[in-house]
Amino acid sequence: MSAVFSLKGKKALITGAGSSSGIGFASATALKQLGAEVIITSTSNRIFDRATEIQARGLVADLCDERQVKELFSNIDSLDILVNNAGMTSISNPAGDSEAGDVANIELSNWRLGMARNLDSAFLVTKYALPLLRKSKSGRIVMISSVTGAIMAMKNQPIYASAKAAMVGLTKALALDEAKNSITCNAILPGWIATDSISDKEKEQGRFVPLGRGGRAEEVTAAVAFLVSEEASYITGQSIVVDGGNSIMEERF
Repeated sequence: MSAVFSLKGKKALITGAGSSSGIGFASATALKQLGAEVIITSTSNRIFDRATEIQARGLVADLCDERQVKELFSNIDSLDILVNNAGMTSISNPAGDSEAGDVANIELSNWRLGMARNLDSAFLVTKYALPLLRKSKSGRIVMISSVTGAIMAMKNQPIYASAKAAMVGLTKALALDEAKNSITCNAILPGWIATDSISDKEKEQGRFVPLGRGGRAEEVTAAVAFLVSEEASYITGQSIVVDGGNSIMEERF
Protein backbone atom coordinates (compact mmCIF):
# COMPACT_ATOMS: atom_id res chain seq x y z
CA MET A 1 0.00 0.00 0.00
CA SER A 2 1.31 3.46 -0.89
CA ALA A 3 1.98 5.94 1.88
CA VAL A 4 -0.41 8.46 0.30
CA PHE A 5 -3.41 7.66 -1.89
CA SER A 6 -2.58 8.55 -5.47
CA LEU A 7 -5.16 9.62 -8.03
CA LYS A 8 -2.67 10.32 -10.78
CA GLY A 9 -4.22 9.63 -14.17
CA LYS A 10 -7.79 9.79 -12.82
CA LYS A 11 -10.46 12.29 -13.81
CA ALA A 12 -12.97 13.44 -11.19
CA LEU A 13 -16.23 15.38 -11.31
CA ILE A 14 -17.38 17.08 -8.11
CA THR A 15 -20.79 18.77 -8.08
CA GLY A 16 -21.84 21.67 -5.89
CA ALA A 17 -18.37 23.16 -5.49
CA GLY A 18 -19.20 26.85 -5.77
CA SER A 19 -18.68 27.77 -2.12
CA SER A 20 -15.08 28.26 -0.99
CA SER A 21 -16.01 26.89 2.46
CA GLY A 22 -18.06 23.92 1.32
CA ILE A 23 -17.53 20.18 1.18
CA GLY A 24 -17.59 20.19 -2.62
CA PHE A 25 -14.73 22.62 -3.03
CA ALA A 26 -12.75 20.98 -0.22
CA SER A 27 -13.18 17.62 -1.95
CA ALA A 28 -12.09 19.05 -5.29
CA THR A 29 -9.01 20.59 -3.69
CA ALA A 30 -8.03 17.31 -2.03
CA LEU A 31 -8.49 15.20 -5.16
CA LYS A 32 -6.48 17.71 -7.18
CA GLN A 33 -3.67 17.53 -4.63
CA LEU A 34 -3.71 13.73 -4.95
CA GLY A 35 -3.08 14.03 -8.68
CA ALA A 36 -6.54 13.84 -10.25
CA GLU A 37 -7.73 15.96 -13.14
CA VAL A 38 -10.68 17.79 -11.61
CA ILE A 39 -13.93 19.16 -13.02
CA ILE A 40 -16.24 21.13 -10.71
CA THR A 41 -19.79 22.37 -11.17
CA SER A 42 -22.09 24.96 -9.65
CA THR A 43 -25.24 26.83 -10.59
CA SER A 44 -23.39 30.17 -10.68
CA ASN A 45 -20.39 31.72 -12.40
CA ARG A 46 -18.49 31.75 -9.11
CA ILE A 47 -17.42 28.24 -10.07
CA PHE A 48 -14.87 29.78 -12.42
CA ASP A 49 -13.18 31.52 -9.48
CA ARG A 50 -13.03 28.25 -7.58
CA ALA A 51 -11.66 26.47 -10.65
CA THR A 52 -8.91 29.05 -11.07
CA GLU A 53 -7.89 28.65 -7.43
CA ILE A 54 -7.07 24.95 -7.82
CA GLN A 55 -6.35 24.78 -11.56
CA ALA A 56 -9.47 22.76 -12.25
CA ARG A 57 -12.12 22.99 -14.95
CA GLY A 58 -15.34 24.75 -14.02
CA LEU A 59 -18.74 24.16 -15.61
CA VAL A 60 -22.05 25.90 -14.86
CA ALA A 61 -25.25 23.85 -14.84
CA ASP A 62 -28.56 23.47 -13.06
CA LEU A 63 -28.35 19.80 -12.15
CA CYS A 64 -32.12 19.56 -11.64
CA ASP A 65 -32.57 20.20 -15.37
CA GLU A 66 -31.96 17.05 -17.42
CA ARG A 67 -31.23 19.06 -20.56
CA GLN A 68 -28.46 20.96 -18.78
CA VAL A 69 -27.02 17.79 -17.26
CA LYS A 70 -26.94 16.17 -20.68
CA GLU A 71 -25.18 19.26 -22.08
CA LEU A 72 -22.71 19.14 -19.19
CA PHE A 73 -21.65 15.62 -20.10
CA SER A 74 -21.30 16.49 -23.76
CA ASN A 75 -18.22 18.42 -22.55
CA ILE A 76 -16.72 15.48 -20.62
CA ASP A 77 -15.05 12.70 -22.61
CA SER A 78 -13.96 10.40 -19.78
CA LEU A 79 -14.52 10.00 -16.06
CA ASP A 80 -13.22 7.83 -13.22
CA ILE A 81 -14.66 9.51 -10.12
CA LEU A 82 -18.00 11.15 -9.36
CA VAL A 83 -18.70 12.99 -6.10
CA ASN A 84 -22.39 13.92 -5.87
CA ASN A 85 -22.24 16.81 -3.43
CA ALA A 86 -24.77 19.25 -4.90
CA GLY A 87 -27.84 19.74 -2.74
CA MET A 88 -28.90 21.15 0.60
CA THR A 89 -29.22 24.86 -0.21
CA SER A 90 -27.45 26.71 -2.95
CA ILE A 91 -25.81 30.01 -1.98
CA SER A 92 -27.30 31.55 -5.11
CA ASN A 93 -30.74 29.98 -4.47
CA PRO A 94 -31.37 29.36 -0.75
CA ALA A 95 -34.36 27.26 0.23
CA GLY A 96 -35.47 29.62 2.99
CA ASP A 97 -38.62 28.75 4.92
CA SER A 98 -40.61 27.44 1.96
CA GLU A 99 -39.26 23.90 2.37
CA ALA A 100 -39.42 23.82 6.17
CA GLY A 101 -42.34 22.95 8.42
CA ASP A 102 -44.43 19.95 9.28
CA VAL A 103 -45.69 17.74 6.48
CA ALA A 104 -49.29 19.00 6.79
CA ASN A 105 -48.20 22.54 5.93
CA ILE A 106 -45.70 21.93 3.11
CA GLU A 107 -46.86 22.65 -0.42
CA LEU A 108 -46.36 19.88 -2.96
CA SER A 109 -44.48 22.31 -5.21
CA ASN A 110 -41.94 22.99 -2.44
CA TRP A 111 -41.63 19.26 -1.71
CA ARG A 112 -40.77 18.69 -5.36
CA LEU A 113 -38.24 21.53 -5.40
CA GLY A 114 -36.42 20.18 -2.35
CA MET A 115 -36.40 16.63 -3.64
CA ALA A 116 -35.18 17.82 -7.03
CA ARG A 117 -32.24 19.72 -5.58
CA ASN A 118 -31.17 17.05 -3.11
CA LEU A 119 -32.10 13.79 -4.87
CA ASP A 120 -32.99 14.30 -8.52
CA SER A 121 -29.70 16.12 -9.11
CA ALA A 122 -27.72 13.10 -7.87
CA PHE A 123 -29.85 10.75 -9.99
CA LEU A 124 -29.44 12.79 -13.17
CA VAL A 125 -25.69 13.33 -12.82
CA THR A 126 -25.14 9.65 -12.05
CA LYS A 127 -27.34 8.58 -14.98
CA TYR A 128 -25.22 10.49 -17.46
CA ALA A 129 -21.93 9.71 -15.74
CA LEU A 130 -22.42 5.93 -15.73
CA PRO A 131 -21.45 5.26 -19.37
CA LEU A 132 -18.12 7.01 -18.76
CA LEU A 133 -17.57 5.37 -15.36
CA ARG A 134 -18.22 1.94 -16.89
CA LYS A 135 -15.50 2.56 -19.46
CA SER A 136 -13.11 3.46 -16.65
CA LYS A 137 -13.19 -0.13 -15.32
CA SER A 138 -12.50 1.25 -11.83
CA GLY A 139 -15.21 3.86 -11.38
CA ARG A 140 -15.95 5.45 -8.03
CA ILE A 141 -19.17 7.17 -6.94
CA VAL A 142 -19.48 8.98 -3.62
CA MET A 143 -22.81 10.41 -2.46
CA ILE A 144 -22.66 13.21 0.09
CA SER A 145 -25.81 12.42 2.06
CA SER A 146 -26.35 13.34 5.74
CA VAL A 147 -27.03 11.84 9.13
CA THR A 148 -30.33 13.68 8.77
CA GLY A 149 -32.85 11.24 7.37
CA ALA A 150 -30.72 8.13 7.26
CA ILE A 151 -29.97 8.06 11.00
CA MET A 152 -31.49 11.10 12.71
CA ALA A 153 -33.90 13.95 11.99
CA MET A 154 -34.23 17.68 12.55
CA LYS A 155 -37.45 19.41 13.47
CA ASN A 156 -39.49 20.69 10.52
CA GLN A 157 -37.15 19.33 7.84
CA PRO A 158 -39.04 16.38 6.31
CA ILE A 159 -38.04 17.21 2.73
CA TYR A 160 -34.34 17.29 3.42
CA ALA A 161 -34.51 14.17 5.61
CA SER A 162 -36.45 12.23 2.98
CA ALA A 163 -34.12 13.19 0.16
CA LYS A 164 -30.93 12.42 2.04
CA ALA A 165 -32.25 9.07 3.27
CA ALA A 166 -33.19 8.24 -0.32
CA MET A 167 -29.62 8.97 -1.38
CA VAL A 168 -28.47 6.12 0.85
CA GLY A 169 -30.95 3.79 -0.85
CA LEU A 170 -29.71 4.94 -4.25
CA THR A 171 -26.16 4.28 -3.09
CA LYS A 172 -26.93 0.66 -2.22
CA ALA A 173 -28.84 0.08 -5.45
CA LEU A 174 -25.99 1.48 -7.56
CA ALA A 175 -23.40 -0.51 -5.62
CA LEU A 176 -25.27 -3.72 -6.36
CA ASP A 177 -26.11 -3.02 -10.00
CA GLU A 178 -22.73 -1.60 -11.00
CA ALA A 179 -20.48 -4.10 -9.22
CA LYS A 180 -20.30 -6.08 -12.46
CA ASN A 181 -18.73 -2.98 -14.04
CA SER A 182 -16.13 -2.65 -11.25
CA ILE A 183 -17.79 0.55 -10.02
CA THR A 184 -18.05 1.15 -6.29
CA CYS A 185 -20.65 3.45 -4.77
CA ASN A 186 -20.60 4.65 -1.18
CA ALA A 187 -22.24 7.40 0.86
CA ILE A 188 -20.80 9.83 3.38
CA LEU A 189 -23.14 11.07 6.10
CA PRO A 190 -21.84 14.31 7.63
CA GLY A 191 -23.19 15.74 10.86
CA TRP A 192 -22.77 19.36 11.95
CA ILE A 193 -20.20 20.71 9.49
CA ALA A 194 -19.45 24.44 9.58
CA THR A 195 -19.93 25.72 6.02
CA ASP A 196 -21.57 28.85 4.61
CA SER A 197 -24.75 26.92 3.77
CA ILE A 198 -25.80 26.25 7.38
CA SER A 199 -27.29 28.70 9.85
CA ASP A 200 -25.62 30.14 12.95
CA LYS A 201 -27.99 28.02 15.05
CA GLU A 202 -26.83 24.88 13.26
CA LYS A 203 -23.19 25.85 13.74
CA GLU A 204 -23.88 26.31 17.46
CA GLN A 205 -25.24 22.75 17.64
CA GLY A 206 -21.73 21.50 16.94
CA ARG A 207 -20.64 22.48 20.45
CA PHE A 208 -22.85 19.76 21.91
CA VAL A 209 -21.50 16.73 20.06
CA PRO A 210 -19.20 14.35 22.00
CA LEU A 211 -16.06 15.85 20.44
CA GLY A 212 -17.23 19.29 21.51
CA ARG A 213 -17.16 21.08 18.15
CA GLY A 214 -18.59 21.16 14.68
CA GLY A 215 -16.70 19.46 11.89
CA ARG A 216 -14.61 20.96 9.12
CA ALA A 217 -15.24 20.38 5.45
CA GLU A 218 -11.74 18.91 5.17
CA GLU A 219 -12.67 16.20 7.68
CA VAL A 220 -15.44 15.04 5.37
CA THR A 221 -13.08 15.29 2.42
CA ALA A 222 -10.67 12.83 4.04
CA ALA A 223 -13.37 10.17 3.77
CA VAL A 224 -14.04 11.14 0.15
CA ALA A 225 -10.36 10.81 -0.73
CA PHE A 226 -10.19 7.34 0.79
CA LEU A 227 -13.36 6.03 -0.87
CA VAL A 228 -12.25 7.09 -4.37
CA SER A 229 -8.79 5.58 -3.97
CA GLU A 230 -7.58 2.21 -5.23
CA GLU A 231 -7.11 1.17 -1.61
CA ALA A 232 -10.90 1.31 -1.11
CA SER A 233 -11.66 -0.92 -4.10
CA TYR A 234 -13.37 -3.60 -1.95
CA ILE A 235 -15.71 -1.18 -0.15
CA THR A 236 -19.09 -0.59 -1.78
CA GLY A 237 -22.67 0.07 -0.74
CA GLN A 238 -21.57 1.47 2.60
CA SER A 239 -22.34 4.62 4.58
CA ILE A 240 -19.59 6.37 6.53
CA VAL A 241 -20.77 8.71 9.29
CA VAL A 242 -18.63 11.82 9.92
CA ASP A 243 -20.35 13.54 12.84
CA GLY A 244 -18.02 13.72 15.85
CA GLY A 245 -19.98 10.94 17.55
CA ASN A 246 -23.24 12.89 17.70
CA SER A 247 -25.40 10.05 16.38
CA ILE A 248 -24.24 7.59 19.04
CA MET A 249 -24.97 9.78 22.07
CA GLU A 250 -28.20 8.90 23.90
CA GLU A 251 -27.82 11.14 26.97
CA ARG A 252 -28.05 14.88 26.18
CA PHE A 253 -27.83 16.22 29.73
